[in-house]
Amino acid sequence: MSQSPDTRSLLSASSQLNLIEVESIDDKEFDIPQVDTPPTLESILSQVEEEEDPFVLEDTCILNTDNMDAQSCDTSSLASSDSGDPAHLKRKRRPVDPNSTVHGSVLRLSLLKGISAQIVAAADKVDAGLPTAITMAGVIAVGTSHGLALVFGKDTNQALRLCLGNKTTGAEFGAISALSINHDCSRLLCGFAKGQITMWDLANGKLLRTITDAHPPGTAILHVKFTDDPTLAVCNDSGGSVFELTFRRVMGMRSCDSRCLFSGSKGEVCCIEPLRAPPDFRDHPITCYSLLAMASLTKILVIGLKPTLNVWMTFPYSKSDPSSVPQLAWQFVPVQKMVNPILAFCKGDTVHFLLVKKEEVGTIHVIKQRQLHLSCDIISLNWINSSTLVLVDSHEKLQVVDRSSQEVLETLDLEQVQLVYNSRHFKSLATGGNVSQALALVGEKACYQSLSSYAGQIVCLGTKSAHIMSLRNWKERIDCLLKLEDFVEALSLAWLFHEGSAKAVVGLHGDSQKRKAVISDKMVEILLQFAECALKKCPEHGKIQVMEQHFQEVIPVLVDYCLLLQKADLLFNQLYPRLVENMIAKGVFLESLESYIVANRLCHLTTPIMKDLLAHYHDSGMMDSLERCIVHLDVTNLDMQQVVQVCWNNQLYDAVIYIFNRGMNDYITPMEKLFSVIGPRVREGRSLTDEDVVMGNKLLVYISCCLAGRAYPLGDIPEDLVVQVKHQVFEFLIRLHSGNASHEDVFPFIQTLLHFDTREFLNVLAMTFDDFQNDKQALEYQQRIVDILLQIMVDNPDFTPSQVGGLFTFLARQLAKPNNTLFVNRNLFDQVLEFLCCPDDDSRHTERQQVLLELLQVGGVVQFNEERLFTLAEKANYYQICEFLYEKKHMYDRIIDCYLRDSLRKLEIFSYIHNLMSMPGYTCEEKQQVKNKVLQNIQELVSLDPSKQADLVLWHFADELQPIISEIKDDRLLFTFLSCLLEPREGSHSGSTLVQSELHELLLNLMCQFAPEKLLNFLQTSQHYRLEEAIQITKKYHCNEATAYLLEKKGDIHGAFAGLLQTLKESLCAITAESGGGVDRQNEEETDSDVKLTRVNYSLNNIISLCHRNCQKFDQDQRKDLWFPLLDSMMASQREVIGLSSKHTSEKLKEMTLKVLNCMSSFISIPAIIQQILQDPVYGRGKLAEIQGLILGMLDTFTYEQTLLETTTSLLNHDLHWSLAHLRSAVTKGLHPRQDYCNICLQQYKRRQDLAEEIIVFSCGHPYHMQCLQQKDCGRGAASELQQQWRCHKCSSSRGGRGPAAEANRSRSASLAQTRVASGLHDRGAEPNRKKVFAATTLDVQQELSWDQLRNLYRGPSRLSILSEVSNCQSSEKTGFLIPAQAGTAENLLLKLSPPPLFEE
Repeated sequence: MSQSPDTRSLLSASSQLNLIEVESIDDKEFDIPQVDTPPTLESILSQVEEEEDPFVLEDTCILNTDNMDAQSCDTSSLASSDSGDPAHLKRKRRPVDPNSTVHGSVLRLSLLKGISAQIVAAADKVDAGLPTAITMAGVIAVGTSHGLALVFGKDTNQALRLCLGNKTTGAEFGAISALSINHDCSRLLCGFAKGQITMWDLANGKLLRTITDAHPPGTAILHVKFTDDPTLAVCNDSGGSVFELTFRRVMGMRSCDSRCLFSGSKGEVCCIEPLRAPPDFRDHPITCYSLLAMASLTKILVIGLKPTLNVWMTFPYSKSDPSSVPQLAWQFVPVQKMVNPILAFCKGDTVHFLLVKKEEVGTIHVIKQRQLHLSCDIISLNWINSSTLVLVDSHEKLQVVDRSSQEVLETLDLEQVQLVYNSRHFKSLATGGNVSQALALVGEKACYQSLSSYAGQIVCLGTKSAHIMSLRNWKERIDCLLKLEDFVEALSLAWLFHEGSAKAVVGLHGDSQKRKAVISDKMVEILLQFAECALKKCPEHGKIQVMEQHFQEVIPVLVDYCLLLQKADLLFNQLYPRLVENMIAKGVFLESLESYIVANRLCHLTTPIMKDLLAHYHDSGMMDSLERCIVHLDVTNLDMQQVVQVCWNNQLYDAVIYIFNRGMNDYITPMEKLFSVIGPRVREGRSLTDEDVVMGNKLLVYISCCLAGRAYPLGDIPEDLVVQVKHQVFEFLIRLHSGNASHEDVFPFIQTLLHFDTREFLNVLAMTFDDFQNDKQALEYQQRIVDILLQIMVDNPDFTPSQVGGLFTFLARQLAKPNNTLFVNRNLFDQVLEFLCCPDDDSRHTERQQVLLELLQVGGVVQFNEERLFTLAEKANYYQICEFLYEKKHMYDRIIDCYLRDSLRKLEIFSYIHNLMSMPGYTCEEKQQVKNKVLQNIQELVSLDPSKQADLVLWHFADELQPIISEIKDDRLLFTFLSCLLEPREGSHSGSTLVQSELHELLLNLMCQFAPEKLLNFLQTSQHYRLEEAIQITKKYHCNEATAYLLEKKGDIHGAFAGLLQTLKESLCAITAESGGGVDRQNEEETDSDVKLTRVNYSLNNIISLCHRNCQKFDQDQRKDLWFPLLDSMMASQREVIGLSSKHTSEKLKEMTLKVLNCMSSFISIPAIIQQILQDPVYGRGKLAEIQGLILGMLDTFTYEQTLLETTTSLLNHDLHWSLAHLRSAVTKGLHPRQDYCNICLQQYKRRQDLAEEIIVFSCGHPYHMQCLQQKDCGRGAASELQQQWRCHKCSSSRGGRGPAAEANRSRSASLAQTRVASGLHDRGAEPNRKKVFAATTLDVQQELSWDQLRNLYRGPSRLSILSEVSNCQSSEKTGFLIPAQAGTAENLLLKLSPPPLFEE
């Protein structure tokens, strides 16, 4: 336990604190004078300081703690240490995160200077001890480590009112561990570290009660709390129990009755919180239940103390860190127009909310609310108002959280506060530390008595100071940002207040309009300050870009908030005149207006600003931006002529139209101006520039908008002007002359539009005509315009057929409408038909046909004589028109002729035929007619595209295949068609119906004639030809390579060899014949020689491949019959070339001959080859110089292969020896049993001396009686003892308890070594004192069989199989050595190698 106060000292520093024992202080050595009468605490604290300096919190190392006992240690914080507890020395600090200013500074954290100074003075001068607990109501009470309770006022002086207790009671009761003040601030409850409770009268400082038997002795008081009933309190001790304290006064005698509410034996409670209603809610119906929330280490309980004890709710925690501290906090919150208490609780990083309501039937109903998830471990939880919580995490970061949005409003660092922790009380060190480890672990971060909330304030206790927290009002939060000159954030926060979306709002009263007015005035002040500050801070000299950047960060903000507040007068009459003083600011201001004007947030500008805007945009060349602004502004207060002139000179046509329309209600003048520019260029046929095209398109859109009642470029024409504008536009369009030129065509405006874009102008008219059905005057204008169009365009060579056709297509659509009122002379359509189908004019043939087709498709066909139309279309070669008419009459076979005669659409005929034959909408007769037409034109269709025609045959004409083939007279065309028809395909139509051998043989015949290079590939991929017929065909056309393939496929290897050899000889003869032509000829035909050598090499490779494929199944003589003729042919050709001068050819032939020899050596012995060479007449003359190269080449090959064989054999032997050595080392290792008893019956395996028992020891070291294993049915089958495979029962059970069948299939279940041990005295001849006897190891029948098979495998030709099995064996633990065997016998061939069994006496 703790030593005397004069032998302990607490030395603290800013970075760390260490507890150091020092020797006793000698008064004489240090010359400490004697004091007769020690001063009282009140007299010391009331002394006047000589210097009235402001209070400065002293550094920890300055504090004198010589007279503090060890109990004072429990008041240190994370920044120093905790209670002398070394665990807190390991806590690491985190770097301070910068405050987020999204919500401004929400919380005001203030130092209670008076209280802090008196706490330090009390500890230093009168040995009061360090602070340990704090609570707040009408007063602030602080408990100390020496058992004193200091009561301070909450006024500005923070004077010490009472000092309760003395050092004597402190020495007896220990430190104050808990405090509580009742609701009327008349009583104070103090709980002590040694378990006592005292009650004090706060009016006079009188001790009313000392309670020593309220709970079991030897436990500290963790919490003591008053309820709303002044006669009722609850306490919680370090044993985890909760007790109810009932205070009584009978005949002037005060007493206290205690009742256990929750026993720590059922789960230790470490936090309690009674529901205490604020004064406004004392009459709330739920207060009659006197609710109490309790937090244990595993769950939350809510009980009612009145009228009878009742448990209303139990809520278990989710998984969390065992060291997390449970927290509880009540608050009355308005929910759905009613005020009810909400319990907030947490353990770890998640805060839960429970709404508690009283039902009409008198029961309590608990409703779970949305959770709050944080990324920190919470050690303190308090409500500061009905919507805001204050949390402290384990790193002493304070977080202000809004409950509804779950947003963290502010984060503060409490590290400098040096928060007090209550770890010693949770460990109950004052009473011997008799607490559970779980409670002691939670106590590491417990600081319940260091923070106390009351009436919107939270008081916080540090080791040498006290702080108080409260929410700032809205003006303070804004002013904090203004002090930092963070105007943007200040305006943003003020706007949140204005819109009612700010969090933790304090100080705004009244209705919504009144609040908005107050905040609006504040924002105006901020805007003016912001502007002044920006002008002052603008660099007077420097780069223009820097100044622009400075104002671009300020002015858009000013404009934005002025418009949000609808304070345009502030923007234009106060801010703008101030900003005009700086030219850069003026330019940025005017440019920033564009986005607001375009977004229609600013529709009116004062005259001076509008002039400045025009001038600035014009001078800066921002004409597009100027146009975008003008068309969104009210232009009635502008100088129209000036603005129009500026816009016209800069080609701002949209702005010109807008000013005339909106400013003057003039809709015709803009059209006149635009026509005056574009009209002459269009009518003269000059090429148009991009600006002309843009102007013409604008004109068309403008006319369309005027006729449709819409304003250009946006908005709508006033309703009272819609009809008038339409009539004005029609009158303008049908003018006979423009009046500007003396020589011009009639109707110049319509002609201009037609020449500019006929189709778009007609589209504009079509849309307009749809809207004029009920306007009689407009209908007259329609008829007039149609008449003008016909007058202008018909018989006018200036218009193309496409334009004329477009006109009549437009007219046909209008005439086809059911409510049509237009009149058009029907003869005009015949006239147009003659014009479009004129056979003498071949120009624009496709265009004319397309126009006529469009005219027919809109219904114009009813106005024409069909026979005449057929005649004209055929004369003009309008095959699409014919197709249209044929389709109307269902003459689909005639359409095929149209496609075949149309050079542009010939290839589309296949898709047309396929679609027609596939679709269900056609009759069988129609499809048959199409089939007949296809068969009639099959030759032309095949020549057009053989591949597509083959697809058609596969899909639709498979039954007519023979007639189709007979119709194709050209053999080459037939070959191409059959190649496409019979090529391999994917899908359902893969040619499965075309497996007739005759077809494939016909294609084979044609391929021999036209594509012999594809012959071999065809024979390899096709399987539908007859072998004998194919051989006859290839022999007929002397295709030796294909014939050889077929003969080899038939089995005639020598016939195939003879054919390939004949081809090789022909190629060699061509070379020798070429070589005899002389040196000059060889030089001239060197390229041709290389080609022939390549052909020889190709033929030689084919023969060698044939020999390689078939020599395996031949004997030695048959192999010689293949290889020796080939060698003779190569050597004979080499003899003929040796005497000639073609050295290049000779060298190539030698290389080929050597290649033959190397390939032969794999199948024929080398002596036989050399003998064959020496028998040659050329090489049999005794001179070996000519064949030296051949012999040396063969020897080099032999040497290489011999070295390769020896190296491979050595590697295989080394690996095999290594694997077997490791296997033998593993299986011959002795076994050491882990126990001397059976792991099933748990009896020693040597039970009786006279009974022989067999013991099985597995490689894992677990021994068993054989009889026990049999009873457990651990074997894989009880057929015989030799076939029985045991498994370790204990190891298999620890791997999941699989059944015997499952374990039998696992490689780890079999034991590597199974040893049988006899416990009887089997070795009678052994020495008497010998404890263990080794017996010789013998192989049983199964093991001998496995070993023989292993040896046979090693002797065989394949040595890799044994290596693979050895490598597989190395990867398994506790497995036998598996030998490859036939299917079903692998388990029976398990090689069991075991060490000698052990005998025990």
